Amino acid sequence: MELRARGWWLLCVAVALAACAHGDPASKSRSCGEVRHIYGTKGFSLSDVPQAEISGEHLRICAQGRTCCTSRMEESLANGSRAELEAALQGRGRALRAALATQLRGFDDHFRRLLTDSERALQEAFPGAFGELYVQNANAFRDLYAELRLYYRGANLHLEETLAEFWARLLERLFRQLHPQLLLPDDYLDCLGKRAEPLRPFGEAPRELRLRATRAFVAARAFVQGLGVASDVVRKVAQVPLSPECSRAVMKLVYCAHCLGVPGARPCPDYCRNVLKGCLANQADLDAEWRNLLDSMVLITDKFWGPTGAESVIGGVHLWLAEAISALQDNSDTLMAKVIQGCGNPKVNPQGPEPEEKRRRGKLALPEKPPAGTLQKLVSEAKAQLRDAQDFWVSLPGTLCSEKLAMSAASDDHCWNGVAKGRYLPEVMGDGLANQINNPEVEVDITKPDMTIRQQIMQLKITTNRLRGAYNGNDVDFQDASDDSSGSGSGEGCPDDDECGRSVGRKSSSSRTPLSHALPGLSEREGQKASATGRPQPCTHLLLLSGLPLVLSAARPRWR
Repeated sequence: MELRARGWWLLCVAVALAACAHGDPASKSRSCGEVRHIYGTKGFSLSDVPQAEISGEHLRICAQGRTCCTSRMEESLANGSRAELEAALQGRGRALRAALATQLRGFDDHFRRLLTDSERALQEAFPGAFGELYVQNANAFRDLYAELRLYYRGANLHLEETLAEFWARLLERLFRQLHPQLLLPDDYLDCLGKRAEPLRPFGEAPRELRLRATRAFVAARAFVQGLGVASDVVRKVAQVPLSPECSRAVMKLVYCAHCLGVPGARPCPDYCRNVLKGCLANQADLDAEWRNLLDSMVLITDKFWGPTGAESVIGGVHLWLAEAISALQDNSDTLMAKVIQGCGNPKVNPQGPEPEEKRRRGKLALPEKPPAGTLQKLVSEAKAQLRDAQDFWVSLPGTLCSEKLAMSAASDDHCWNGVAKGRYLPEVMGDGLANQINNPEVEVDITKPDMTIRQQIMQLKITTNRLRGAYNGNDVDFQDASDDSSGSGSGEGCPDDDECGRSVGRKSSSSRTPLSHALPGLSEREGQKASATGRPQPCTHLLLLSGLPLVLSAARPRWR
């Protein structure tokens, strides 16, 4: 009996050793059953999944030992893992773009509303205050606001020239109205125009408006444009496909553990980071210029405040116009005397009315400056979001590993290291393409950067330079350096009641310069069409980045 018992014990030990050496078929069947479940949830046919482990000599990505995956399964899972990572990348991009688009719409609506409210205040107050001096020139004021809107949205207009032309034409028309008893031919008005600057017929208002408007409008449109460019960069980078080497590495990271019959093993944190740092090396190279752009956008918000800030200037254009007309009325007699000294004594108009002793002036009731609460809230929210987005590109590997790839909570002996359950020993690579030369998980050719991403790095540099120029008050040329010459952008279209383009005065289509880097609401094509037809045109994009800049036409018809 004792010998028989000892024999049974030796037999059990031999069976146990054999099970350890070769694996228990029942347990392998259960492991492949888990793989069947996972594979089925991906929408693939379960007929491809073996019931028990098979030889892995056919595998091209996973280890060629005993496996639960066929060649077709490995290919399907590889395609699925690539699609899942691309979807995760696009999801992160969409979330950031949605936040940027919300900020863009908020600021754009606010700045446009400031200008609209200013024009409305002018239309309500000027008829009673200035009578025919305004009524007969209402189109001139309306055209000025149209020009300001186009300038804000990125039209290739020189704002100082636009304002100088407005004041010159307005002076000619108002001078005739103030002196209806005189014959004032065009050559006499030309003489008046040549002497207008030292005479300062409108007082200091034109100079103050020129200095403040240039700084305020360029700051506003540079900031809104920066939001649009940032969103566009995210969109284009999210469309960059993963390399074949990255696809293989992601398959090995996510699904090779399942094929080996250990589906419960989650990737080791450092292993996951190395894979995604290699896959997203080009994206990480955006980091420096991306931070520069966002820092510049935060900085330029300082130009929204104070008497020379965008809030006060854009919302107070009508105040300078009222001051200018009042100064002209007050100084009309003195001005006439000085003009006679330089241009001669004009002839009396026999058909003209008798000069009035003093033109009656109505009471000018203008609203107070707009409250700054709305803009303060917008700026506060934008600063917080821009700062949160600064490390977007370099944080992607860690974020995706923790949120999308079921990374192990700790680097221990029970996580998937790409070969088996166990500790992951290689060090984590740095960020960017140059740091991937020794990446143990992804083969990265550091000599061949992705050209789409390099183009976006250049776009970020150009936009940052524009923002810095705008911070210093420079009227920069908004040329488009993007690779999409037909225009691209994101966000909502303009409201139905918004006039996205209009003809200004009697300017011909050749005198309307197209947009060189459009802001929300007007593309280059729409700008040209609006100028040619003189009718409001519908918007198709909130932000359109147009093509090569055209030179501002020097020939501009004069309205008299």
